[in-house]
Order: sequence, then C-alpha cells, then structure tokens
Amino acid sequence: MAEDYLIDHETPITYKTRLNQAGIKFNQGEQVDVVDTLSGEVNSVELEDELDFHVENFNRTVINENFDRTVCEALAEDIDPTSQEKTMIFCVTDQHADRVERLLVETLQKIHGDDIPAHAVQKITGSTDKVKQAIRKFKNETFPNVAITVDLLTTGIDVPKICNLVFMRRVKSRILYEQMLGRATRRCDEIGKTVFRIFDPVDLYASLEQVNTMKPVVKRPNITIEQLIDEVSDERNLDLAGSEEGRSFAEDALDELSQKVMRVMRKAQTRAEKDPILKQELESIEQEWGCPADKIHQQLHQAGPKQAAQMLKQHSSLAKRVESVRGMLNGGEKYIISDHEDEFIIREQNFSAYSKPEDYLTAFERFIKDNLNSNAALNAVVSKPKELTRAQLKEIRILLDNQDFKEADLQSAWKKTTNRDIAASIVGHIRRAALGEALMPYERRIDMAMDSIYAMHSWTKPQLKWLDRIAKQLKKEIVLQTDDINRSFAQDGGSMGLDKRLNGQLEQVLAALNEHIWQQQG
Repeated sequence: MAEDYLIDHETPITYKTRLNQAGIKFNQGEQVDVVDTLSGEVNSVELEDELDFHVENFNRTVINENFDRTVCEALAEDIDPTSQEKTMIFCVTDQHADRVERLLVETLQKIHGDDIPAHAVQKITGSTDKVKQAIRKFKNETFPNVAITVDLLTTGIDVPKICNLVFMRRVKSRILYEQMLGRATRRCDEIGKTVFRIFDPVDLYASLEQVNTMKPVVKRPNITIEQLIDEVSDERNLDLAGSEEGRSFAEDALDELSQKVMRVMRKAQTRAEKDPILKQELESIEQEWGCPADKIHQQLHQAGPKQAAQMLKQHSSLAKRVESVRGMLNGGEKYIISDHEDEFIIREQNFSAYSKPEDYLTAFERFIKDNLNSNAALNAVVSKPKELTRAQLKEIRILLDNQDFKEADLQSAWKKTTNRDIAASIVGHIRRAALGEALMPYERRIDMAMDSIYAMHSWTKPQLKWLDRIAKQLKKEIVLQTDDINRSFAQDGGSMGLDKRLNGQLEQVLAALNEHIWQQQG
C-alpha cells in the first residue's frame, strides 16, 4: 500500500443495534425452541438456567432473524447494487448466508423497486450450483453485484471491483481476517477505485485489535480446523519461531491440525459400519484423498508444513468435510431460536482515538506542522513537491500510517467534516495541513497541468496519445520521474523509447508536469 500497488481501507463503519449492544437474554424457566440443523427438527425445551448471548454468538448458537434484518436494512442504505462497486458479505454458516440473501433482496427491492433484480444478490458458497460459473459472473458481469459467502471466497478469488466488505461473522484468526481483507485490496483503475470500505455489525475489527495469532502457542483447544489450515498455509509461519528451539510455528500448527483431524476421523471410522450415511461420507473423503479418512492426519504430518500446505490447497474442502463428519457424529449443530426485537441505533466511524472527524484532522495538522522541519520527505512535499521521489512518498505513507493517519481516513474525515467528497492525494492533504492550501481532486490537478503541456508544442496525434498515457500513469502513481517511466513503460522502451516518440521532449514534459501540478492554487 505504501508503494501504491494495493488499495487501503477507511476506518471500519460499525452498526450499533439494540441486540448487538445488549445481547440476547433468556430467563430461567423460559420455553425456547431449539433446531437441529441436520434433521431440521425443532424442539421446545424449558431452560434450567438463564442464558446470555453476545454478538459473537449470533448465528452460531442463537439465531435471531430480526438482527440480520436490521443489519440488511442499514446496509441497503450504504451500498448501491446498480453501481460498478461490488460488495462481499461474510456469514457464519450456509443457512445464515441463505437468510441474509433473502433479507437483503427484500430490503433492496423495497428501496429501489424493480430496478434491483433478485439475482443482484447471490449466495456463493460450497453448496452453490455451478460455483465457478457464479464466481465468473460476480467478477465479470453487472449482476450479481453482492456476493454472500462463508469461506469459499476468503482466499484465491480475484475480483478487483470489490469495494465493500461486510462482516456478519466473527473470526478469531488475524491471518484469516487479513485474507478476507485481501479480497478488496486490488486496484481497479477501471472504476476509479481509490479506497474500500468495511462494514462491521459484529464489532470484529475491535475484537481483533489486540489479537496476535502469530504468537507461538502449542495447545489451543478452541482453535478451528479452518484457522489451523490458514496457519499451516501461511508461508510466513515457516520462518516464525515455534514452541521449541529448531521448530517453526508452521510445524506447531501442523501438529495441532493433524491431531484434530485424527480425533474426528478415527472416531467416525469406528462408527461407520453402523451408519450408512456416515460410511458413504468417509468413502467419498477416501476417494478425494486416496487414503482412508482416518489416515489423512498421517499424510499431513509426514509431508511437513511446506508440502502439507500444497496438499491442503489441492484438497481445499478439508475443513468443511471434517465439520460434516463431526456433525454426523454429534447430530447437527443445534441453535436456539430467538424472536427478540431489534432496532438500529447508529452507524459510527471512529478515527483512531478521535471520536470526531474534525478532531482527527486537527491532530493531523498538528503532527504535520510539528514534524515539517525535522523530516526531509515532509519538507519536500511542502517546499519542493516537483522534486518528490517515490522513496520519499513511501517514507511519508509509512510515517503517517504509524501515527494512524491513513490517506483513506483523511479523505473520509474531510468528507464528514465538510460534506465534500474530494479525492485528493496524500500530498494534497499534507499541503492543506501545512500551508492551508485548498484541497482539489488530484486527477483534476493533473488535467489542469496537462493543459499547459498540450500548449507547449504542436504535438502530433500519436504524441498526444503518449502524453495521455503519461497523464494516466501519473494519476495512478502521484510521482513520475525518469526511473518510474523506465518501469511503467518498460515494454515501450522505457524513458529512451518515450523520449524518442516525443522528439526529445520527455524530460521537459516531466519537469513541466511536476511544476504545474502544485502551482494551480499558488
């Protein structure tokens, strides 16, 4: 992101509702309905003790459709399913994804009428018919604009138009969370994507702030198989210290994964002869892996973390298959059904430690002014922006990010404070803070600077096209020196090739551009 190859996100937008703040409470002696997801059977039971469920339990141990509906109604006000910006929603289970799909379609059609077809929103999970075709449509076609998933799309799916991520599930693994975020970090200049948004009705972002899943811990009874697969598959863990000298964290994670898989599959193998459905499931797993289900853990352990990661990539449904077998052993997952009413309270977006966006901008101005004379890169932005280098721009972004001053948050705070959405660059924000210079959309600055370039000579039509390409590249990169030309236009002969096409005027063009971009407002 500091190199401007990936897109950053704004501070997450949290939805506060009556239920996700207060939780769901059942009193002792109260009659509640309990549903078994495997059989579909619903039983009414009397509670021996009171039960309290917090938001992390929603759609895991308690189902409340009113909460999902309240979130969908708020979300329908924040996303536009007719735009080019795509949205991805992460749910807890396949059944939860079905429910959110139904509720969101109902809400969007209530707001937009017939402009929103039902297929604008689609569940895409492992149970989806023709799943690869569904993913291709989500990537390449107008609809579906909103994809609702559980885990299928957390890794390996490349849809650059994703601009909104909605978390309706908690995850305990920061690695998995970062992979989810990775679905939206791809640049998409085709639609002018400069930032992506996170909607967080389950307060996931705050719950992960202090979590460090990279810390080597050997015994973690509550960790899921899905999380362990993520840890084994993350190459960074091969170099991270494990529980003992000479061991990596990836090896520790592989040991835990092998044990968890073994316990489920070995128990299932002993019961399979008396359970034809379970036996059929184990035979299907054996065909997929080429060994009995209760031997999979041995294959993984003997392979070692590096090869095991490849095996897990090839057999990407392992977590789902193990949970399926576990469900058959224990009966289906059991949920308590709640009909507690919910009510939307407020959407919030806190900027670092500042609850008000104007306080955030004031703190940014103070930081810039306090560090202007001691930091050469910041000083270059203010006093000689035409000489700013890519290395200095990277240094500035890292410096500001370490102080929680991200470009995306500065833009969002400015919009909330002034009601003006200006796509200014980080350079523009720094100059506003230091010099009081009015913000201007960065692309407009370049367009105005290009007017002076066009007036320099009687350019030929081919030369005008090359100039337009330079302007387009500058809009992407902010800094464009000779070295940047060599990289960005390598297939066209780099700076020498471009200079030849412009009759030896490339250096003059770049100097004039860098000069005029920051002279527009004096």
